[in-house]
Amino acid sequence: MDIRKLEEILKKYGELKFRLEQIKKAIFQDGVFSFSEISTISKGLRERLDKEIRVLSFSPEKIFKARDGQSIKALLKLKDGNLIETVLISPKPGLWSACISCQVGCVMGCRFCATGKMGFIRNLTAEEITDQVLFWRQYLRKSKIQNIKSKKIGNGDLEIGNYDISNVVYMGMGEPFLNWPEVSQSLKDLINPELLGFGSRSISVSTSGIGEGIENFGRVFPQINLAISLHFASDKKREEFMPVNKKYNLEKVKKALQKYLEHSNRKVFIEYILLSRINDSREDARDLSNYLKSIGKAHLLHVNLIRYNTTSENLKPSSGNVTQKFKNYLLQNNISATIRKSLGEEIQGACGQLAGK
Repeated sequence: MDIRKLEEILKKYGELKFRLEQIKKAIFQDGVFSFSEISTISKGLRERLDKEIRVLSFSPEKIFKARDGQSIKALLKLKDGNLIETVLISPKPGLWSACISCQVGCVMGCRFCATGKMGFIRNLTAEEITDQVLFWRQYLRKSKIQNIKSKKIGNGDLEIGNYDISNVVYMGMGEPFLNWPEVSQSLKDLINPELLGFGSRSISVSTSGIGEGIENFGRVFPQINLAISLHFASDKKREEFMPVNKKYNLEKVKKALQKYLEHSNRKVFIEYILLSRINDSREDARDLSNYLKSIGKAHLLHVNLIRYNTTSENLKPSSGNVTQKFKNYLLQNNISATIRKSLGEEIQGACGQLAGK
């Protein structure tokens, strides 16, 4: 939703400032689908707004829902015709997390990521980023209405008891720190109590390791969660699978994290996709443990072990047994770690699968 354009339109029609507040509440907090639904403003104003401005900066092309109802993916068409993807997942009963994109495609080119194969097309605007959250808020509201009408609350379109978003994660298409001006504005809009109203600690931003981006993020948003897509504790392996390592190798990532931890003293999430016979051996676990300890404040570093969702015929996920052994090694060496539940593979909405198709 383009707030600045909305303000200009309201000024043009001589509307008082409180009208803007009424409209913002209806759209951002109540999740209305169109201006025509806002009963607190006049019919004439509703009609004028519907003609001059859109609530969302894109239109949904397709929506895919997993059979278990725990993940939903939306393919969204932007005004210029480009496509992006966003995913809504339920990691725990009663919780919904919106996984959002910040770019069309991605320049990073990680070998295990489908988005990287698209190449980079363009950055998303702050409006296009936050509208993904607004879209899911509308989607959940619609599901609630459908369930109430069918007198099956919690057992209708979505078999849930909660109809609001609990968390937002920047883990969709794109590298957030390569679109910093728009991403930072979108974060401000997300935590603005007059707009989307999320708490800082309910938002996470994931980066592949842009050093100066990590440091700047810690200064500007010290309470928002940081996640590092590390995946390898060897420069040789990381460079082979993640071209970003040529510019931001493990030593540079370490220095950036040390500065970040000095400033924020907040827990950092280390993302680690396990690839069979590539980065899942005991030696790989040892290297990861030693690397994290070398950063210092290892008690603030938590490893999320992620089951790889196949996007390449040459890469396979590690077995459950190997994954458990990897986790146990980390725990035995005083590194906090969990195996993240894999959601969205059925709809190609899991880690590394977003490709705008």
